[in-house]
Amino acid sequence: MLLLASALFLALVQASVALHTSTSAKATSTVALNTAAKAAGKLYFGTATDNPELTDKAYATLLNNTMMFGQLTPGNTMKWYATEPEKNVFNFTGGDQIVALAKATGKIIRGHNLIWHNQLPDWVTNGSWTPETLAPVIETHVRTEASHYAGKMYSWDVINEPLYDNGTMRANVFYQTLDSSYISIALRAAHAADPKAKLYINDYNLESTGPKIDAMVHLVKNLLAAGVPIHGIGFQGHFILGEVYPSQLQTNMERITALSLEVAVTELDIRIKLPATDADLEQQKADYMSVVQTCVAVSKCVGVTVWDYTDRHSWIPSFFPGYGEACPWDVNLVRKPAYDGIAMAFKNCTM
Repeated sequence: MLLLASALFLALVQASVALHTSTSAKATSTVALNTAAKAAGKLYFGTATDNPELTDKAYATLLNNTMMFGQLTPGNTMKWYATEPEKNVFNFTGGDQIVALAKATGKIIRGHNLIWHNQLPDWVTNGSWTPETLAPVIETHVRTEASHYAGKMYSWDVINEPLYDNGTMRANVFYQTLDSSYISIALRAAHAADPKAKLYINDYNLESTGPKIDAMVHLVKNLLAAGVPIHGIGFQGHFILGEVYPSQLQTNMERITALSLEVAVTELDIRIKLPATDADLEQQKADYMSVVQTCVAVSKCVGVTVWDYTDRHSWIPSFFPGYGEACPWDVNLVRKPAYDGIAMAFKNCTM
């Protein structure tokens, strides 16, 4: 019954998305994207995925192709609500499944994420915390999860979305209790638990000049000055069609890499106001190409991850009503012109 229900749900989702598709434009490139990324000097081209999607056989078959995807990010099952739903009660079943899939198909894993203001269990969000009680809870959570996956992760998004767009620190339970020290507490705990993993701070809206990227640079400088382990910044990349500014993105990435950190595009999608037209998909192709070209142009940008690879499993329609078609593959797993844009960006930058 559960399998039948899942199949029915998937069919309904596909039918719903198909109603918003008004174009038959398709990609023509036959280049495998992870192969192209590595030829361009990057470590990977990857995708987010999530455990319920792995029952979709057609989706999973393409996901398993390491010439296409050399890296995976678990969308939800390594977040705090899933891994420690009750205090000191840990569950790594979902994350273990994705790590095992990555190992079996020779893929890099980016751990996502250890500390975030969202998707927290109630016992964390609603706890009556003091600095003396919350700090060891952070340390225990980070140490336990990072230790469980020690030696298996390329990197961890240790801190996710710590900044508001105006450059101030986000007023979450961690900051309100510990001020910005929660960041160094988590980074130190992650490094102690898994010294070989790259430790990232991951955030959105870092691609434009302004107070948010200024605040991130300031935060990184302070962490480095204090001897806190930090190795990379993730530029999420949830863009709106036609609002990609590659010169600003490159400048901001280079501000980070000038501090001897690496960067990555960690959650790339480019959403379109529905219904999408052929012209929209051509613009999306250009936008994807611009982002990937920027990563290739920045030597310490290690790779690009799309947030998921197909509209069939995209988060965009649920969170941005009236928008969709954000991914390089459509709901039927057909490559869109955006795929050509990614392939051209990798290829042109290696010629």
